[in-house]
Amino acid sequence: MTTTVGFLYPGYSAEDDFPRMESLLNAAGDDVLLPLVHTDIGTDAHRVDALLEMGSVDRITAKVDELTGAGAEAVVWACTSASFVYGWDGAEDQVRRLAASADRPASSTSFAFARAATALGLRRVAVAATYPTDVAALFVDFLHAAGIKVVAMRGSGIITAAEVGTWGREEVLRLARAGDHPDAEAVLLPDTALHTAAWLPDLEAAIGKPVLTANQVTAWEGLRLLAHTAAPCPAMGSLFA
Repeated sequence: MTTTVGFLYPGYSAEDDFPRMESLLNAAGDDVLLPLVHTDIGTDAHRVDALLEMGSVDRITAKVDELTGAGAEAVVWACTSASFVYGWDGAEDQVRRLAASADRPASSTSFAFARAATALGLRRVAVAATYPTDVAALFVDFLHAAGIKVVAMRGSGIITAAEVGTWGREEVLRLARAGDHPDAEAVLLPDTALHTAAWLPDLEAAIGKPVLTANQVTAWEGLRLLAHTAAPCPAMGSLFA
């Protein structure tokens, strides 16, 4: 029986990761659909004011009917920065209101990171972010609220998701390597605008430890909401292996 998880994705940057992940999972023997609709982002900027507006409930729920009409059994806000920017309690309220609007289980990428790290038994991680340092620090605070220690954080100072979406394999590998730390049990790349789905095994081979990326954990979280156990899929990294 097909499991369908819907994703609300802000703007246009790395949304093609989702059909790629759907193909990878199904090629591994799964039966999933990962439909996606785009939300209006307003101002494309990794700034606190812009992110608060981007993640406003009215903005992210405007396209919910498209997902439920496509058969989505759960809905995930596929954005890290415009969820953790509200803090833990604010992000919980955002998800509660999304779930009420969709009449479906709901979550967001920020919670996906926390739950994926917990599922892998990770206690100490490094964060390699595309964001400016002040925004990346808010993600660190969010992880600390989940009981996950961040031993190193690297911000890249990229302001727009559009620019992040242009990064290819070498830039992503460079980011992960630069953000790693000897004490970290894994490296986290927290931006759904960053293409990573094609390079998850390469990232983990380069670092020699699990790498959790925003679009990867977002897909995992959506399946978790439905208690769907994905078929082992090494192409999707340690989280799916």
